[in-house]
Amino acid sequence: MTTPTPTSLEAFGPAAGPRSRLARWLGPIVVFALVALALHALHGELGQYRTRDIVHALWSIPGERLLYALAFAVLAYAILPAYDWLALRYVGRELPMRRVAFGSVIAYGLSQTLGFSLFTGGAVRYRFWSAWGLSTAEITAAAGFASTTFLLGVVAIAGVVFLFEPRGTVALLHLPLVVVRGAGGLALLLVALYLLWSATRRAPLRIAAIEIAVPRFPTALRQLAIAAADWGVAGAVLYAILPANARPAYAPFLGAFLLAQFAGLVSHVPGGLGVFDALMVHLLAPYLGPHEAVGALLAYRLVYYFLPFVVAVMLLTGYEIRRRVPLRATADLATRWVPAIVPHALSLATFVAGAVLLFSGATPSVRSRVSLLDAWLPLGLIEASHVTASLTGAALLVVAWGIRRRLDVAYHLTLALLALGALMSLLKGLDWEEALILCAVAGALLPARDAFYRRTRLMNEPFTPQWIVAVATVVGASIWLGLLSFRRNPFSSGLLLRFATHADAARFLRATAFVVAALAIYALLRLLRGARPELAPVADPGELGEVRAIVASAPSTVANLALLGDKRLLFAESRRAFIMYGVAGRSWVALGDPVGPVAEHRELAWRFREEADRHDAWAVFYSISSASLPFCIDLGLSLIKLGETAIVPLEDFSLAGGSRKGLRRTLKEVEAEGGRFEVHEAGEVPRLLPELRRVSDEWLARKNTREKGFSIGYFDERYLASFPVAVVRVGDRIVAFANLWASAGREELSVDLMRHAADAPRGSMEFLVVQLMLWGREHGYRRFDLGMAPLSGVERRELGPMWARAGAWLYRHGEHFYNFQGLRQYKEKFDPLWEPRYLASPGGLALPRVLAGVSILISRGVRGVVAR
Repeated sequence: MTTPTPTSLEAFGPAAGPRSRLARWLGPIVVFALVALALHALHGELGQYRTRDIVHALWSIPGERLLYALAFAVLAYAILPAYDWLALRYVGRELPMRRVAFGSVIAYGLSQTLGFSLFTGGAVRYRFWSAWGLSTAEITAAAGFASTTFLLGVVAIAGVVFLFEPRGTVALLHLPLVVVRGAGGLALLLVALYLLWSATRRAPLRIAAIEIAVPRFPTALRQLAIAAADWGVAGAVLYAILPANARPAYAPFLGAFLLAQFAGLVSHVPGGLGVFDALMVHLLAPYLGPHEAVGALLAYRLVYYFLPFVVAVMLLTGYEIRRRVPLRATADLATRWVPAIVPHALSLATFVAGAVLLFSGATPSVRSRVSLLDAWLPLGLIEASHVTASLTGAALLVVAWGIRRRLDVAYHLTLALLALGALMSLLKGLDWEEALILCAVAGALLPARDAFYRRTRLMNEPFTPQWIVAVATVVGASIWLGLLSFRRNPFSSGLLLRFATHADAARFLRATAFVVAALAIYALLRLLRGARPELAPVADPGELGEVRAIVASAPSTVANLALLGDKRLLFAESRRAFIMYGVAGRSWVALGDPVGPVAEHRELAWRFREEADRHDAWAVFYSISSASLPFCIDLGLSLIKLGETAIVPLEDFSLAGGSRKGLRRTLKEVEAEGGRFEVHEAGEVPRLLPELRRVSDEWLARKNTREKGFSIGYFDERYLASFPVAVVRVGDRIVAFANLWASAGREELSVDLMRHAADAPRGSMEFLVVQLMLWGREHGYRRFDLGMAPLSGVERRELGPMWARAGAWLYRHGEHFYNFQGLRQYKEKFDPLWEPRYLASPGGLALPRVLAGVSILISRGVRGVVAR
């Protein structure tokens, strides 16, 4: 008996070494450092100004200019769906423009507010596109195409401005004329080369094993037009806000705007926050005072970022409300895919609400409002309300993560915190604006109750480095804002104990001390929960006993693979359901759908994801059915269609008719050579094991292969003795065999190991399969699972080769009937129904390592991959 040990598989790579953990923290820390540098630069620029000067500059912007900016913002967001429309056309997907526009407005409204990676891990677009049926490769290609379009517009407009309007740009950027014109000429040359390439090249661009389809020349022209229009209008939003008598000409302004936006993008700071603003304040210094520039930038962010975000959240909220009433005119547009994005949008809204409270606590109150409160309320209540509001803001930053993770407790806690924050905002300074924002977020949360179904403690949820750094960034920014607001107040230890009606600096200092202390205590409590738990061992005999009872009631025969004993098990809290999985490097690979009552599947999948997160690993689901796709989308996983499983209905199965002539001939030929079919119950199998071992060893030697595992069984006497075995005998000698899997209620019948001796009659394996189907029909089984086959026809799709090869590659390692070479044409003989099977995993650069890990598990080690 040769059972693979966990160590042999984990040798592929540690789940997460120090270098891996450092790499996960490096990006967020760099973002934090860049924001800190940008705020430091702004602090220097605003040296002689106070927050009230910036607020005055903001409120002094005429309404007419804001209306112009709003009109340009609406036009800009009307252009943005064209990016996705063109990208989807590029990958051969023609979708209704209404659907594309709806998804784009939500995706861009959410992502441009604080960025993709910080809050959604780059999943906003993916969640829409995957729900519309796009494969991971198509999504990757479409996203890459959209990014290319985006950059093409930057390069083209910058080239035109730098080459044909260089003097204003020279004045703004303080660069030599020759450098600016040279950069413009180079930029336009790059655009021209791209257009020439698209006009002349027809063959796909190959980079390693990846094929990139070259866009046609008309498509490239559309890219240029869409991106140029987008950037031109986006710049006009800010330009419209600037005073007409104190701003540069539009062309040099647009060049500076593009430069600042590009710097913000390269920095990976969400929304370019701080980086873009610091550069624009510096570049506009010859025309505007720093406080006026910051006021204009605040108005720009309000119009171009915050309002679209509010619209996106309202669209999602409106959907949730419509979903609950009988007349749902637009529900068919988004029934399947909007719920998946709702928690992410509401998580972002909750985070923003927390930031609003912290920033409010770091800025001076409106004196007239506080004076009015002082006449009616005791000073102690006002002071306590200020601290409580800031603590509530910090709590919302933390609880927002639970909203993203769909926690039931986070939902109720967030509603309570929002109500408390709104009340405290009124009590601390009649800040009705902040209270209104918090009430709006609460209103968006209320109809989305069904999205928060996970009954898990918030303390059990592992935070990502990105989220931790995001919280630290907001808290740090609020401290910076407070220091800027009260820079003329002498800070001392005595200030903490100063209580007065208009002592805003003292209130800021106390609130900051409480917030920092509260977050530090929370972090310490999480650290004291202990080190990362040890990796669970493979299933022991006791667990296999529990599993056997669950498998006996499972409708799918694949659940029997849990009895192989080579996988780890994660049980539901009720112990009525489980996930079987293997570990290879950073990949935790769950095999098939969760086993047990369907009501337990979703929470169990989340627990699996959380356990993988705790070990700095990737949660992967291999060979899952369509029933598991909703929770995989909830988990933020990418989908690859591996193939389709052939299911043969047995109630009407027969050998009659012309299409079954070949099968009848096979039966006659094998029977003519003395072959006969028998089924032996599990209790009879031990006495057959020596003969079965002989047949198996002959088969392996003849195929020059070794045993596989994980998704298919291997010859293990304990495992084989757990099931009935079907055999083909010639005389008294066994020449072929297969172990039988039967599901609960005679729902499904299938086989695992199928092997034959060298001297078996020709066609013995087909004879065995046909006889099993006839036997299953006679014994009341409803269907026969013939196993998975690669997709047919995918090689004809423009983007098919990359993801089709990935699925076929895994299939070659993991197909039950691999002695038939996985020929789909063979299985078509039985007129099966085809059911899709998927791989759900992290996408992007993680995918190759995930595929390698799955292959290693199936091949029982690296050697098995190389040596068949």
